[in-house]
Amino acid sequence: MGYVIVLPEFGLVADPMVGIVTSAGESLAPVIEKVAILEATSNDLINMLSGEGNLLASFPNRDHGLAIGGTITSFWYGLAIGLFIAGIIAFQMIKVI
Repeated sequence: MGYVIVLPEFGLVADPMVGIVTSAGESLAPVIEKVAILEATSNDLINMLSGEGNLLASFPNRDHGLAIGGTITSFWYGLAIGLFIAGIIAFQMIKVI
């Protein structure tokens, strides 16, 4: 029975009869380490989008920093856009009078 080589640098082969990917007598430790790094990065992205949790590259006890920063940023952007629109309306009213 033959195998299909999937990743020769990690020694992974696919068994076409069973339909699984397995190691051909070599360790899967490098693949498992890279999957662990990828999983930590994906969890960090999810925490970044939700604004909760501690990020990988942040200092301790800064769990809700993104949520607070996003709220303050949204407030100032809303204030700036609102004043801009109010200024346009005010200048239109001055022209009319």
